[in-house]
Amino acid sequence: MVEPLFHKDNLKDAAIGAQVELSGPEAKHAITVRRMRVGEAIQLSDGSGLRVKGTIQELTGTSLMVLVSEVITEALPQRHLFLVQALAKGDRDELAIQAATELGVTGVIPWQAARSISRWDGVKQAKGQERWQLIVNEASKQSLRAHNPKVQGILDTKGLIRALADFDLVLVLDISASKLLSSLELPAQGKIALVVGPEGGIDASELELFVASGGELISLGANVLRTSTAGMAAVAAITLGNL
Repeated sequence: MVEPLFHKDNLKDAAIGAQVELSGPEAKHAITVRRMRVGEAIQLSDGSGLRVKGTIQELTGTSLMVLVSEVITEALPQRHLFLVQALAKGDRDELAIQAATELGVTGVIPWQAARSISRWDGVKQAKGQERWQLIVNEASKQSLRAHNPKVQGILDTKGLIRALADFDLVLVLDISASKLLSSLELPAQGKIALVVGPEGGIDASELELFVASGGELISLGANVLRTSTAGMAAVAAITLGNL
């Protein structure tokens, strides 16, 4: 059985043979939801690549002590895959970033596309980014990742085009594209952006901007996928299919 993982800040001083305390909401979840007990194996991570493994030595109502048996520092992969996810109605965009995190994306960029029904206006921008980051953090724990992808601030199309200039490769999902994702040989390192539109697809004017700025239109095949599954399918093809 794989040890469950919980987030804890300030793990840099953890050492083999030392004890580390887990408290707060993470400890409460471990004790009351996961029903963890003394002697069980557990993992802790700071979300920045540091992973601590150990066993529970002591439990109270609000905290637990972990005897450290292993300290691992994990580097980020050389290929950084970012999901650019257009805002979508309901929880479809949230399902997309959750799955993409479990599948290994390095970062998430919220995109206010022209056809996005959902809007992050005013105070909703900070609240939306905070909620997405929480979803990403929880997905990281679920998939036992030592690195939590960072959710960046929301961008409109012009802002996104400027931001994508810093990427080595920009792939834009478009059902009408003639080139299939499966036909590509992606670089083994560098920054790759995967752009996923909202319900109804990406507006033609936006597609023109992406192409003009060096983006490549690609398709997943004949089937039309929802915005909640398109990014997930593409990320899976890249990270699990070894493209």
